[in-house]
Amino acid sequence: MFDKVLIANRGEIAVRIIRACQEFGIKTVAVHSTADAEAMHTRLADESVCIGPPAPRESYLNIPAIISAGAITNANAIHPGYGFLSESARFAEIVEEHGFVFIGPSPQHISLMGDKIRAKQTASALGLPVVPGSADSLESADDFARAADEIGYPVLIKAVSGGGGRGMKRVDGPEALAAAVATARAEAEASFGNDALYLEKLVATPRHIEVQVLADTFGNAVHLGERDCSLQRRHQKVLEEAPSPVLDARAREEIGARVGAAVQELGYRGVGTLEFLYEDGAFYFMEMNTRIQVEHPVTEMITGIDLVQEQIRVAAGERLAIAQDDVRFEGHAIECRINAEDPATFRPSPGAVSGYHTPGGPGVRVDSALYDGYRIPPDYDSLISKVIAQAGDRDACVMRLRRALEEYMIQGVSTTIPLHLRLLESPAFAKSAYDIHWFERFVAESGAGA
Repeated sequence: MFDKVLIANRGEIAVRIIRACQEFGIKTVAVHSTADAEAMHTRLADESVCIGPPAPRESYLNIPAIISAGAITNANAIHPGYGFLSESARFAEIVEEHGFVFIGPSPQHISLMGDKIRAKQTASALGLPVVPGSADSLESADDFARAADEIGYPVLIKAVSGGGGRGMKRVDGPEALAAAVATARAEAEASFGNDALYLEKLVATPRHIEVQVLADTFGNAVHLGERDCSLQRRHQKVLEEAPSPVLDARAREEIGARVGAAVQELGYRGVGTLEFLYEDGAFYFMEMNTRIQVEHPVTEMITGIDLVQEQIRVAAGERLAIAQDDVRFEGHAIECRINAEDPATFRPSPGAVSGYHTPGGPGVRVDSALYDGYRIPPDYDSLISKVIAQAGDRDACVMRLRRALEEYMIQGVSTTIPLHLRLLESPAFAKSAYDIHWFERFVAESGAGA
């Protein structure tokens, strides 16, 4: 096991990793920007190192500064968390080249799955169902037109290095194709430094279902069930739950077994998530995230398995502590992502937290880096907390989550807690009668954020 781990991240995920390390008796190093000098993760870690000014490119994306921090503190390993450098194959390579252990997959697997076309080709070769689309990136307008005619409209233009909806455009007919390609290409270049695009058939009204996997370096792999992440705004998840309310036992067992076998054949290590569109009883592979997910707590709540600790064990060269037959699912869990945003306009709301109280009681978990008096900086993502509830069934879980949200007090800034309370009252949510487009209509039509 490691003596000291550096966490190359901030916010609630940095706090989450520090706590997992503490339970192993591992010392921790927090890196931080000048804006985060008083952040919770710097207070909880055994050591902290300032790596630059507030701008992410000069701090949390500053690879030389992070490597230097690891060297001067004699860290053994580096955990990237999620976001920032967590899916940078080059960062993983540099970490290993400098004698640290990267707590994540191999650089080769990060690179493979970071390329959406290669990931799709790999998934298909491993026996997973994929969305019909172009076999490779497309260049000219004529290439896009021919592919779209062959696939059939509507289609989605997607960035090869995409994520979070950037570089993604829906096209309903040939007259709009050229303009959409140009816009998507510009977005992809600006967001990822790679303007390569490909085309997929649009799956019109799907659910977003993802399967959590865990694998070691000895050829052992397990799946830990699925999460339903269909409630999204601008391709960003809002609420996640496990298990999915729309899968029956047969579908759940089938997709889990196929994913587990695929990951084992791939020779993957660490945690990962395979994401699918699900419509009319059929799954379509979208992508694989080669990192811990924001929504990992819902899986932890229904399995009792600490995914971050399993990441650390695997990176330290240990075998998985569990086999597939050991995985048991208990009840239902739901996570609400709480952002420092105006719940009506979604405008970011940084500033000082003037009062803070977290909910408690059975089956309630809060992952956050907030405290009374903390000043939320304007420089980073607005996610400030996650509220997770677990109960025996979905209805009881919703009631418990509502109670927790009503109890949660964050004063001094606006948050999306009122929006989540309105969402939980929706008849469509109660019946799980929605697809990946429903939440945006809910906000627009019902004034849910007001």
